[in-house]
This record gives sequence, structure tokens and C-alpha cells, in this order.
Amino acid sequence: MNKGKIVSIHSFRGGTGKSNTTANLAAQVAMTGKRVGVVDTDIQSPGIHVLFGLDETKMGKTMNDFLHGKATIREIGFSIGEHSSGGEGRAKLAGKNLWLFPSSIRGREISQILKEGIDFNLLNEGLQKTITEFDLDYLFIDTHPGLNEETLLSIATSDILIIILRPDNQDLQGTSVTVDIARSLDVPNLLLMVNKALPKYDFVELKKEIEDKFNAPVTGILPLSFDLADNASNDLFSLRFPDHDWSKALRGVAKAVLAVE
Repeated sequence: MNKGKIVSIHSFRGGTGKSNTTANLAAQVAMTGKRVGVVDTDIQSPGIHVLFGLDETKMGKTMNDFLHGKATIREIGFSIGEHSSGGEGRAKLAGKNLWLFPSSIRGREISQILKEGIDFNLLNEGLQKTITEFDLDYLFIDTHPGLNEETLLSIATSDILIIILRPDNQDLQGTSVTVDIARSLDVPNLLLMVNKALPKYDFVELKKEIEDKFNAPVTGILPLSFDLADNASNDLFSLRFPDHDWSKALRGVAKAVLAVE
């Protein structure tokens, strides 16, 4: 049996829509019948749990508890398929095999991680355990933006790395650095995704420019969307509004992930 694939979603800078993209991609892949996990390794500023309708009162055990030896991976996994209420889009995940492995939103626990650091061997062990214990086909990792130790670990252990960038000079420069590092770490599959592209751009031309610049495939160009902003992380946008241009482009990225052998 094939081992589940680790898919890291990364951006050099914050504000690219990384968590939103990760949650929607994981949901789209779960909708195809795959067994999917989502880990929030952005332990300094966690947020992906909000998109899945999980608040602090329902959260229970977190990755922080695992890293401090207070919980097993089995205890942390929160079944979205069994708790898919609170949003028209999320409701479509009822009965699907999708688990979230959240990080704590409690200030005290975040400051403890910031002060003491992270045991990277233990974090890596936790990622591998989520795949084996939940028999996952895909494990999506929402990384911390920029380049630090846990990000490098996520990149190094990835079967697929998706780098999200905006058509912005700062993003392009930072993406160059990330692509170079990913190649030095021999990531098997490096994919790019452009987010928040202004509708005035020629998307075909933009795709070619970015592919030529980085010598890597662009799996999708997602438009800047006021509708998505208006959603304000209240629901999984691509499930709630499947016919929206943003959702269609995102499904293209999900297909690219599923197509990787």
C-alpha cells in the first residue's frame, strides 16, 4: 500500500491566503473520497481551525499538547466529517474522511512555544504518525510563512510543495529564495499557485511569465475576490460557492495535487 503524501502549503510572506487555500484544497480532495488530514504547524499564529468551524471551546487537545508529551496524535485528530455544522459549505463535508490537527490558540501555550522552541524530531514524528494512525492518503501542512526551522522541516519532508505567491515584486523575490531552498532539499514535486491576481491581468500571459521565471508549473491563478474577503473565514468558500471563478481555479490546483504519482 502506498504511504500517504505530505503536501506542504507555503508562502514567503504572510497575507497570501495560505490558510484559506490549505483548508479549501484539503476539503476539495476529501470531497473526492480521499482520506485527508490537515496539520496547523503555524504554531506561533494558528488560524486554520476557524475555517473548519472549530473554536477554542471545542478544540480539546492540540499539537502543542503532543509536542509537550501531554497527548497522542490519536487524541488530537478532530473529525471534520463528524462535526461539519455551522456553514453551508462545511456541511458538505458530513461523512467525509477529513481530520484537523489544530494548534492551540491560547496565549500562554503560544508564548511557551516561542520561549522554549519546538522539538523538530518530535514534530516530524507527529506528522508521520498522523499518516499511519489515520491511514491518510494526503496530509496537508499549513506552514508558518517565511523560512525558519519548522518550515524547512516541512519542506524537506514534503512529497508535494505548493508555494503561493501574489503577483507582487516582494513575493516574487521571496519565492525565488524558497524555490532555491526547495530544490536544494530535493522536494520531489514543486508546484506554484498565484493568488489575489487582479482581474485586469492576462492570466495566460501571467502563468507563462511565472513558469518561465521559476521553471516550475503554475497549477492555478486565483483572482483577487471581494466575495472571498466578504466570506471572512466564516465558511469554506469553494464548497459554498462552487461556481465562483476563485473556486473553479482552486479545484484546478486540487486536480494537480491528485495527479501527482
